[in-house]
Amino acid sequence: MATYDPFRDLDRLAAGFFDARRGPRQMPMDLYRDGDHYVLTADLPGIDPGSVDIDVDGQLLTIRAERTLTAGDGVKWITREREAASFLRQLNLGQGIDTENISARYDNGVLSVMIPVSEKAKPRKVAVTTADDHQVITGRESARTDEPAPVE
Repeated sequence: MATYDPFRDLDRLAAGFFDARRGPRQMPMDLYRDGDHYVLTADLPGIDPGSVDIDVDGQLLTIRAERTLTAGDGVKWITREREAASFLRQLNLGQGIDTENISARYDNGVLSVMIPVSEKAKPRKVAVTTADDHQVITGRESARTDEPAPVE
């Protein structure tokens, strides 16, 4: 049984009155790079995995989720602090992302989105050549720079 606390009810009433945004709420998230991909983790407790919707439109990643609360008929609530809500988060991915291979997984209330880096954006080594590696072209034939030119 819950004990009656008039101040908690007053706080909840004031929060409902002053919280004018009744639209989608933001989900807390972390974003980090791990080697050749970025990892986005977002807290979505109590979300049905079937309600999670992830879209990629160009370079815009959109995550939507819906929390619905169900109760049987004739239920008498003692206290109800969780509410049904929709969640929305949009991120601009920028350049250098392989948008075709983004994947997601939902485990224990945490959504993990794997965002791979495109091959063009991955670090790579550049070969360095020296002047000795080039050939010099003379009037008759080509010769390496370390060989003497033919004498006529």
